[in-house]
Amino acid sequence: MGLSQKENELIKKALIEQKTGLLKEANKTVSSDLGVVEEELADTIDRSSVETERNFTLRLRDRERKLLKKIDEALDRLENGEFGDCQECGESIGLKRLKARPVATLCINCKEAQEQKESQFG
Repeated sequence: MGLSQKENELIKKALIEQKTGLLKEANKTVSSDLGVVEEELADTIDRSSVETERNFTLRLRDRERKLLKKIDEALDRLENGEFGDCQECGESIGLKRLKARPVATLCINCKEAQEQKESQFG
């Protein structure tokens, strides 16, 4: 794509900051409410409420785990000089889109086409 050295460093810094934030949040969750003791729950409604909250938190953690993987892949592409090109059509993703979503692997046109296919068949 031809990012300048400064743009490359800004995107790399943003990816690392996002990764650090996700890891801090994940550590908070692991050390917090996920270990509720059964005796502390008075009735079925309380257990159900805690279980629902636990499942929601675990789904969030799974989403964050997937985002961490995307961040690592983006950092690898930056290091290998492969960052910024659409993996579908090979065109430039565009600096504006990369600044908004540095883990993007598709240009806006290919992403929109992908979403249309998913909405039709998903």
